[in-house]
Amino acid sequence: MNYMPGTASLIEDIDKKHLVLLRDGRTLIGFLRSIDQFANLVLHQTVERIHVGKKYGDIPRGIFVVRGENVVLLGEIAGRGKNGCRRSLSVNFPRMGSTSLGSLAPSQGGEDLEKESDTPLQQVSIEEILEEQRAEQQTKLEAEKLKVQALQDRGLSIPRADTLDEY
Repeated sequence: MNYMPGTASLIEDIDKKHLVLLRDGRTLIGFLRSIDQFANLVLHQTVERIHVGKKYGDIPRGIFVVRGENVVLLGEIAGRGKNGCRRSLSVNFPRMGSTSLGSLAPSQGGEDLEKESDTPLQQVSIEEILEEQRAEQQTKLEAEKLKVQALQDRGLSIPRADTLDEY
């Protein structure tokens, strides 16, 4: 296997299913259809996976174009093939090359991903996961307000992120 620098190493990953973690925290799962020198991605049959606690939901997004600077993590999702091999996740860090996390076998402390009933996460409907996400964000916002108020009561203040100059 020849070493290819940068995003050229992803050429052999075209048409395979990948998980993409974005800078804003979103998680996308789809088939990698195209990549360029800036690590811009085109994903096909994409779903956005939302996790809240031990529940998750998939929102169908279709074709998704991702600007390369927003990619935090890109990993191939390989399922159990016809030859009986276990699932594995190969992770590619842009500008750092790729590494394989190998097979997730129970003997190595991982779970057998074929047995969905054994996975700790429960899939729920889109409406339910969006409601759970909204409730979680509301709880975080209220906790942040309490923290800011406690600091102000002590004579301290935290500059708001939207008032800072971003250069």
